[in-house]
Order: sequence, then C-alpha cells, then structure tokens
Amino acid sequence: MKIGRHDDPLDHDGVGVSPVSRRTIAKRRRRSLREDALNLPNMLTMLRIVMIPIVLVFLSRGSPFDCFVATLVYALAAVTDLLDGYLARKRNLVSVLGKFLDPLADKLIVMATLIWMITMGRIAAWVVVLLLARDITITALRAVASNEGLVIAAGSGGKFKTALQMVGIVCLLLGYPYHIDLGIVDFGRIDLIHVGRALIYLSLIFSLTSALQYTKFFVDAAEAARKQGHGA
Repeated sequence: MKIGRHDDPLDHDGVGVSPVSRRTIAKRRRRSLREDALNLPNMLTMLRIVMIPIVLVFLSRGSPFDCFVATLVYALAAVTDLLDGYLARKRNLVSVLGKFLDPLADKLIVMATLIWMITMGRIAAWVVVLLLARDITITALRAVASNEGLVIAAGSGGKFKTALQMVGIVCLLLGYPYHIDLGIVDFGRIDLIHVGRALIYLSLIFSLTSALQYTKFFVDAAEAARKQGHGA
C-alpha cells in the first residue's frame, strides 16, 4: 500500500486506500442529485412549475368559471411555495437543487401569468416590463454579492411588494365583477380587474423603492468590505 496523499481517501489508520475513480464519483453525484430531486420539498417545487401551463390554459378560455379554476390552481401553487420551504427546514432537506428551483418556480409562475394577462388586456405591458426588469436586476445583484461574499437581507419593501403582487395577481386572474359582502360591510359589485391593477401599481412602487434599498445595501456592504480589506 502507498501512503495517502491529500487528494487520496484515507482509512482510519491514516493508510491510503485505492483512489475512487472519476466514474464512481460522477455516479455518486448523479445519485445525490436524483435523491434531491425526489425529496418531498423539491417535488412540490417542481409541481408548482407544472401548474404554470394549467393556469394559462384555463386563463386563456376566459369564462368566469375557467378564470376561477385558474385562480384556484394559482392559489394552490402559492400554498406549495409555503409548504416546501417549511418541510425543507423541518426535515433538514435543504439542498442546492431546492435553492435553485424554489425562486425559479416563483419567478416563472408570476412572469408567465402577468405576461399572459397583457394579451388579455388585464394589465399594461409597461408595468410588467418594469416588474420583471426589477426582479432580474435584483437577482443579478444578489448573485454578484454572493460571489463577493456579501449577504443582502430582504427588506420590508420587498416583502410588501410580494404580498401586494400576489393578491393583485389573484384579483386579475378572477377578472370579473363580483358582489363583495363581508357581512359587516357590503361593498356591492366590484370589478376585480380594477382592484388587481391598483394592487399591482402599488406593488410596483414598493418594487422600485426596495430595488433602491437593495442597491444601497450592496454598495455599503461592498464599501465596508473594501475598507476592511485595506485595514487588514
């Protein structure tokens, strides 16, 4: 036997064992990726992606009933978003695949429904362009920050944006006037498209202000890291 090097596997006595072949390592990595893909949180995330064309198909039909079904499917996707994160943390199933798929699924379903509703006249194209441009910019900014070892925490503006956007999209998906009676207050017949547009416009304000906050956080963190590096 030969003495193990730094890159050779060692047994408990420090004596080298035969190196693992690249093919074996590749198989182990593939098996690990397959196991990650088949754990419950990631399967829920992938289910959310599968729900996107279902939402769009029913939305395209355009009848009040079809729009209601599209809204139910969208709401179910939102529930899976909450559930997969909870299960991943509770069962210690947080994985690299999940970290990639979860935000991707969120962005895809929001992007797809908003773009689809442009063609239906339910939302203006310029609003959707600004919302998507903001999300792409922040995603790129976070990637650069992560590469530099910086952490940008989510601000309250981004959380308000997400909440308003979710409710606004639900209203736009329903897309017809409904009689809203909460028991205590009777709002009468309200066109939910107008409500949805108002909420999306409001979410756009929070989107842009939170984008400025993220940018400021990044600049401040980068400057602090640079000064610390010079100080060291």
